[in-house]
Amino acid sequence: MANGGQISEGKVQTVENTDSKATLKSIKSPIVGTFYRAKSPTATPFVEVGSYVHKGDVVCIVEAMKLMNEVEAEEEGEVIEILVGNEEMVEYNQPLILLK
Repeated sequence: MANGGQISEGKVQTVENTDSKATLKSIKSPIVGTFYRAKSPTATPFVEVGSYVHKGDVVCIVEAMKLMNEVEAEEEGEVIEILVGNEEMVEYNQPLILLK
């Protein structure tokens, strides 16, 4: 019976985590390429966790075939998580940044 209670608690926690993430907005990659948080290795990142972005703000760059594509926020909100590391490969439509 104790095991049943532990499994049940684990399921409840998973559901709670899923529900809280469902209310978040994500900024997704428009193309396959390499993710960059800043314009250059020495530049300040476009956004940090805690930054507030407005619609149209540049939040990162995705490079494809030596073309630097600026990714803009389609909605406004507070950055609560950056899901990709700098210089990592990303896929089309992959979530990059979570907004609240």
